[in-house]
Amino acid sequence: MNSFSEGAGSPLLSVWRRTLTLAGALLLTACSHNSALPPFTASGYADDQGAVRIWRKDSGGDVHLLSVFSPWRGGETTTAEYRWQGDTLSLIEFNVYGKPAEHIRTRFDDRGELSFMQREVGGQKQQLSSDQIALYRYRADQIRQTSDALRQGRVVLRQGRWHANQTITTCEGETLKPDLDAWAISHIERRQSRSSVEVSVAWLEAPAGSQLLLVANEDFCRWQPKEKSF
Repeated sequence: MNSFSEGAGSPLLSVWRRTLTLAGALLLTACSHNSALPPFTASGYADDQGAVRIWRKDSGGDVHLLSVFSPWRGGETTTAEYRWQGDTLSLIEFNVYGKPAEHIRTRFDDRGELSFMQREVGGQKQQLSSDQIALYRYRADQIRQTSDALRQGRVVLRQGRWHANQTITTCEGETLKPDLDAWAISHIERRQSRSSVEVSVAWLEAPAGSQLLLVANEDFCRWQPKEKSF
């Protein structure tokens, strides 16, 4: 896992350029983790541009995946949702929560051929070019590979509310004390000292150890996907 940082924000494209390299590196370390994986998982990683959180549900060979990119500074939070029927991509949906807001939705048939596409920016509908669609499909391939690697490597995302006694109540209702290093704890406490509410914390747990991923005032649990409804 890359170390936590607070680099400058940039467009989402710069994040995806690094994804293939990350996926390959993770796959090399995942070979010894081949036991059965749960159908619903949460994972993520720290890019030099921001934090990426990934939720995934596998059901009967189909895959539903949601990724959330949160830039360290500047830029906008972006969500990307994907669905595969077997190995065939069936849906891509992007939301960029900026001003103006941007929404992109594409659907593909059971042969992988484009059946619907739409881009909406600031309420204005636009068409997507074939090059843009190819780029979104490429992104889908990369995030799927990254998700595969993170799951195999047992990299698990956890989120919750920070308390003054250095414990966290997770979005699942469990209260625990994460195994974070002194720098991470100090960083959380600095953020907490500037907030009138308990901050939300996202961190990663893996066989190699734990890593702080993100600290924010917003309530991560309010929108975190739940297995039954995802």
